Amino acid sequence: MKNIRNFCIIAHIDHGKSTLADRLIEYTATVDKRLMENQVLDDMDLEKERGITIKSHAIQMNYKGYTLNLIDTPGHVDFSYEVSRSIAACEGALLIVDASQGVQAQTISNLYMALEHDLEIIPIMNKCDMDSAMPEKVEDEIIDLLGCKREEILRCSAKTGDGVPEILDAIIERIAPPVGDPEAPLQCLVFDSVFNPFRGIIAYFKVVNGTMKSGDRVRFFNTGKEYDADEIGVLKLGMQPTKEISAGNVGYIISGIKTSTEVKVGDTITHVANPCLEAIAGFEEAKPMVFAGVYPIEAEDFEDLRASLEKLQLNDAALTFSPESSVALGFGFRCGFLGLLHMEIVQERLDREFNMDVITTVPNVSYKVYTKDGEMLEVHNPAGMPDITQIDHIEEPYIRASVITTSNFIGPIMTLCLGKRGELVKQEYISGDRMEILYDMPLGEIVIDFYDKLKSISKGYASFDWHHNGFRPSNLVKLDILLNGEQVDALSTLTHRDNAESFGRRMCEKLKELLPRQQFDIAIQAAIGAKIIARETVKQVRKDVLAKCYGGDVSRKRKLLEKQKKGKKRMKQIGNVEVPQKAFLAVLKLD
Repeated sequence: MKNIRNFCIIAHIDHGKSTLADRLIEYTATVDKRLMENQVLDDMDLEKERGITIKSHAIQMNYKGYTLNLIDTPGHVDFSYEVSRSIAACEGALLIVDASQGVQAQTISNLYMALEHDLEIIPIMNKCDMDSAMPEKVEDEIIDLLGCKREEILRCSAKTGDGVPEILDAIIERIAPPVGDPEAPLQCLVFDSVFNPFRGIIAYFKVVNGTMKSGDRVRFFNTGKEYDADEIGVLKLGMQPTKEISAGNVGYIISGIKTSTEVKVGDTITHVANPCLEAIAGFEEAKPMVFAGVYPIEAEDFEDLRASLEKLQLNDAALTFSPESSVALGFGFRCGFLGLLHMEIVQERLDREFNMDVITTVPNVSYKVYTKDGEMLEVHNPAGMPDITQIDHIEEPYIRASVITTSNFIGPIMTLCLGKRGELVKQEYISGDRMEILYDMPLGEIVIDFYDKLKSISKGYASFDWHHNGFRPSNLVKLDILLNGEQVDALSTLTHRDNAESFGRRMCEKLKELLPRQQFDIAIQAAIGAKIIARETVKQVRKDVLAKCYGGDVSRKRKLLEKQKKGKKRMKQIGNVEVPQKAFLAVLKLD
């Protein structure tokens, strides 16, 4: 065990984690030169297209007689649950900071996560070969953040490979080997899993105590299910079968599990013959922050969608879902996501990996509704709101948002935060002209377009991170959208009373552009309760029934028009308005 090192790479978005992982893999000759490519660990098409890491990826390397288990993690705040799970399986972390950008918001939050687990932190300054690099200034920031010595900070360029041997030596020297007893009863922590259509569910685990051999009879602690370990092995670029995996090492197990609910991330694997007495304290459950309805376009695909979501949940433990129904969209699921990017990625993965066409409703957050009887209800979507006469007050979730930016963007950022009902907590200079601003804001205000706006007004320089900060009472109202007097529940939203009127008006105008014209007038109305606050009309498509009347008596024309009017009236009674998927998405991009 003294020759094993488990470590992960943490950093802000685009600071060079995956590129550095490439260089470490290359330098230790883990992957054949023929198979080497940029961001070799990012194996999803989506990751390569967008240039972001979505999943954490584990790989084992050998260097100077040591076994190094590396986990490359995502940098985006929406995938921070992936990072927390990777950290739980490691003893050390490489903290990477871009030499041209310095310490950013996600650098700080990932660092705190690693420190909570008592990980050894190795600070690395990447991109030192760039013309815009400011090594001395960024080193000062790292020293302020970590309180380390200047000589402990390693300089490297993941692009050219400079400084990589020093990093590998530092991993061996500074990170402690894992602790555990290979002779004790088996205890393995499941930190990820993946569905394979041919082999069933493959679980990735870290052995904390004991030794697992191929063919052993094992039990999953929390579900109580027993299986034979048909194949175990270590994770190189692919899976490499081995005869046994002992304490401190990371590997995978294939045991022909078919049902996705039988494998839970954070579960403990032990032997049936000589079980451990207690499960390993796993990770905390992911708390979804953004909720949206996901519905199949064809009603008969409902069960397929359930199966697809279960398989996707194996690989993305932060996704939660429960069945619900909607008048406009039929049966579907209410899904919980960690943020808007997470929601977008899940939708895209359902389409690519499972061939599911889905409609997603307007995202919202969960509210606590207190009734006059003193009962507390948790409401995830506006349709679940009790009658307005029964509500005593509503509490909405607040977050503590941290924005790091240069001082010349302070004005526009503050205006943006105040417009989203933010309250300034404090602002302080980190170094030079870089500031950290802390705001308390309602989560409901930031789920839709806050991040995009922040990036555009700061020319991409501001970095943003947040964590949950309790619930507060708020003056919220339910805004309904009516089409021809009928409510479209999928377009209902909960919004602050001050914003309701302008939001309702903008929504009606947007829908007027998007709804296709029918043979009859469509009235689009925004209402709070019984009070209509905005209206637009999509004019009907009319055939010119007077075309054949050139000249002639006016009563003849009147007769034709009356006949047309009657037909329109009948059509309006039986006609229904189809709301295109574009309309649901447009509500997200109202501004």
